Amino acid sequence: MSYDDPDLTALLGSRICHDLISPLGAIGNGVELLSMAGTAGGPEMALIAESVASAKARIRFFRIAFGAAAAEQRLGRPEILSVIADAMAGGRLSVDWQPEGDQARREVKLAFLALQCLETALPWGGRVSISRQGTGWRMRAEAQRMKVDPALWAVATGSASASAEGISAAQVHFALLPVEAARQDRAVAAELQPTQISLRF
Repeated sequence: MSYDDPDLTALLGSRICHDLISPLGAIGNGVELLSMAGTAGGPEMALIAESVASAKARIRFFRIAFGAAAAEQRLGRPEILSVIADAMAGGRLSVDWQPEGDQARREVKLAFLALQCLETALPWGGRVSISRQGTGWRMRAEAQRMKVDPALWAVATGSASASAEGISAAQVHFALLPVEAARQDRAVAAELQPTQISLRF
């Protein structure tokens, strides 16, 4: 398969996210209307509203990370910051997005896939900084405790095949990262330390 062929995985991701966001929005609107009418209250409705907001936030993130991205599409910095803040809300992971101005959507897609890999390595929380150096990207994760699986990172950098390592659904971003990097004529390099992970692509 050529990297010039349509990315069916990304098209599938876009389709799923598109079809899910509308009903979730409708549920959120319904909860808001019930609240305004005074017929909703208590911890149950608050839990529903919080869960809907969380699901919508993750879908917005997934739509960029897993969805299709045309070469000419761009994302503004306020939108990128909003998606990251909402997706990470309530968690223990802090993300510092440093690049200024608009960015190519496909490059943000690559950064979001890498961010998911780092998130997997930081189950107890930590800090991730994302910056640009010329045309390249640099990401650094820091935490007192990390869960680093060298086999998964070998897949993420393209030095091992996903099938050979038995990638699970919860780890699919490790397999998608080198594929998307190759589509963009980039390579992922990782430096793994006990309390720090550095990525370049």
